[in-house]
Amino acid sequence: MALSRDMSQDQAFEMVQTLLDAPESRFPLTFNSDLPRIRELFHAATRNQWDPKTDVDWDLLKPESYTEEQRYAARLYWSRRAWSEYGAISESPSLQLRFGLENRPSDMQLFFTIRSQEEARHAEVCHTMAEKLGGYIEKPVQQLFEGSVSTHGVRRATLNADVPLEGIIAALVCTAEEIAFDVFKHLDDVTRDPVAKQIVRFIMRDESRHCAFGWYFLEAICETLTPEQKTMIENSVITMMEKVELNGYHSSWLAPENPASLAEVEADRITYEAGLGSTVEEAEKPVFVATVQRIRDQMKPLGINLPPFHHDKLGAI
Repeated sequence: MALSRDMSQDQAFEMVQTLLDAPESRFPLTFNSDLPRIRELFHAATRNQWDPKTDVDWDLLKPESYTEEQRYAARLYWSRRAWSEYGAISESPSLQLRFGLENRPSDMQLFFTIRSQEEARHAEVCHTMAEKLGGYIEKPVQQLFEGSVSTHGVRRATLNADVPLEGIIAALVCTAEEIAFDVFKHLDDVTRDPVAKQIVRFIMRDESRHCAFGWYFLEAICETLTPEQKTMIENSVITMMEKVELNGYHSSWLAPENPASLAEVEADRITYEAGLGSTVEEAEKPVFVATVQRIRDQMKPLGINLPPFHHDKLGAI
């Protein structure tokens, strides 16, 4: 199944060799805009670049106005954000490789050059926020939580020729990034600290373009897909939902309950109550449910049919 995590290093190495050893057919090379809406996303991204060092009003952050407990919780929260954003930095180059090998439209390749920069900015700004609150935390305090936030397998999937690119984009962009965008939109509503709010808005603005890319791409190619290809897309999205999102990748309260995840949930609550950028289960749950339902409704006209998903804290959605 797409995005599987159960793979040895030898298998991964063999898969990379197979993909990279495939015959390359680069020419004729064209820069025609076959997907004009995606080309416009590229231009919009170039116009709206920002610098974490100079465009965030860091002087407005007053760490001393928060308790030591609040600062530590926020450090943990923003460090966790940095971990997920850092992982996204390597997704774009691997997808660029796939775009080139499959001779996909240049619009896609141009946009993803900017996406790499945006994910790097997201990681940098989250890291900086944690540093200014007292210090970046390099890994989960309790090892048990690593399984929820370590990876979602996209880099590996992009190097697997048997996994369709359409499935990867549907799972990563139209699912995971759609959920991330709605989380940041919700955080904008509940965050009070002026610097935390600025960061949320900067990231949210970039994420809106990332999501648009995925839907523009799927809408452009949906009529060319076979029933078998659509089934593979459905499987990729199901795996992303069940193994990643419902496992706590973006929202710690969805992670399997154990001492590690409960500690992360408590840190989120303290950060939320301080207005420093996190949220809590009771506030985020309706947002998450609505997002999943919207993703299902938006994919259905494309011939991609998602089943109900189940989670102990959500029931069937």
